[in-house]
Amino acid sequence: MANIKSQKKRIKTNEQARLANKSKKSRIATEVRKYRDLIAAKDFDKAAKALDGLFSLIDRARLDNVYHDNTASRKKASLARELSNAKNAK
Repeated sequence: MANIKSQKKRIKTNEQARLANKSKKSRIATEVRKYRDLIAAKDFDKAAKALDGLFSLIDRARLDNVYHDNTASRKKASLARELSNAKNAK
């Protein structure tokens, strides 16, 4: 345990940030799972709407520094590619 008062405060704030980031990542993972279930069910209209919502969540996480810019872009591109490939594989 730290002895310096400011470091004790940092430990607290780091833990709060870690839990907030974990919550945001968990929410995104849950939505990705639902999105992939829609694709598997070949419900492409609902999947497209879910993709818009996912993009919004990922962008918000990027703005909150949960994800690096490139990581967020890579995730968005990957999810969009999944929908495109599923539509073309009809």
